[in-house]
Amino acid sequence: MKSLKGTGVALVTPFLKNGKIDFDALEKIVNHVIKGGVDYLVVMGTTGESVVLSAEEKKEVLDFIIKINKNRVPLVYGVGGNNTTEVIKYLHALPANGVDAILSVSPYYNKPNQSGIIQHFKAIAKESPCPVILYNVPGRTGSNMTAETTLQLAQEKNIAGIKEASGNMEQIMQIIHHRPKDFMVISGDDGITLPLIACGADGVISVIANAWPAPFSKMVRLALENKIPEARKLHYQLSDIIPLLFAEGSPSGIKYIMSEKKLCLNQFRLPVYPISKSLQEKIKKAAQGLL
Repeated sequence: MKSLKGTGVALVTPFLKNGKIDFDALEKIVNHVIKGGVDYLVVMGTTGESVVLSAEEKKEVLDFIIKINKNRVPLVYGVGGNNTTEVIKYLHALPANGVDAILSVSPYYNKPNQSGIIQHFKAIAKESPCPVILYNVPGRTGSNMTAETTLQLAQEKNIAGIKEASGNMEQIMQIIHHRPKDFMVISGDDGITLPLIACGADGVISVIANAWPAPFSKMVRLALENKIPEARKLHYQLSDIIPLLFAEGSPSGIKYIMSEKKLCLNQFRLPVYPISKSLQEKIKKAAQGLL
């Protein structure tokens, strides 16, 4: 799992105007981020609009990316949900090769207690053919995985790390401080990646790296090398635009700027919707010198 240190990019799923997946744009994006220096790809996360794709479409996307990646970088695949049995069923259908780890979000909507979260992930880890990265994002799931829960799950043999997107620095630092030696802590928020790495985190699964993989990946590498002053310069070059990309939801913001960079169309599937004209202007202004 050391190969998953650094910058992972939570890939968007590009669509054509007719709503179908734009595989030409997807290939362009994958090559763009790999050339830009990301360390691994994350497929079918929230940024990939996974919840509005059918099971067949998700498989098509995964198979396509495995094919065009050609083992250039590791690949993490999003397999999560609030029905433990269905998640395990999906895990059993994973391809034998090409997936290095799965990213599994904490159960949403049904809001289980901490014991339920623990048993959910234990069952997944037992059945998964590859290492599991937990994903804590309370803003989307409606419940938080506490530091105590994460540290208990970190003892499981097939659970390799956590993408922490709670935004709670104290909670994340507790996990970093008390984790087992080989358990990875990965930032789930672009804006606080630098301070988290300074506290001992192992990297990030990033949204902004879809558009600007080179400067963001360089910032992460410098931070991991403890070259904080150099990393800080890049952090502040990007710090104004990051919150704007999430101001009206993700991936609405990142897809807009990617359309400006001719990487994909500004197309979504409902209920995701394009950002407002006023926010577009703010992003354009903040992106000057970055495009």
